[in-house]
Amino acid sequence: MGIAINARNWWTVRRQDMTMASTPFRFTTPNSSAQLTAKQCSHDGVKAGAKAAAIAFVASAIPVLMGARAIPWARANLNYAAQAHIISLVTGAAYFIVADKTILASARKNSFEELASHGEPSFRMLGTVV
Repeated sequence: MGIAINARNWWTVRRQDMTMASTPFRFTTPNSSAQLTAKQCSHDGVKAGAKAAAIAFVASAIPVLMGARAIPWARANLNYAAQAHIISLVTGAAYFIVADKTILASARKNSFEELASHGEPSFRMLGTVV
């Protein structure tokens, strides 16, 4: 009899835990200006990355496609899939590198501005170059 009561209690607690886990949590945004700044930083990074990817696509597609038709080694060894792979790798790398650098630069700028707005000395205020 004791095992049945323990099992019933265990299932009751488990059911309550499961219903609590399935209820949606409402997150409060105490620092919504920081979230808006973060979204703006990521949006700027996406725009800069897309521009860099478009430029890298053109800058890599022309030599790869011309080389695959004019250079004998490339004509023999680079099929259409290899050409597309080279172009897409260059384009993707340009996007991620530029987007990452832009987001990090924006975050660094915003962190220095936040320090300055609180009146705390930052590296730029002290005269050292970061």
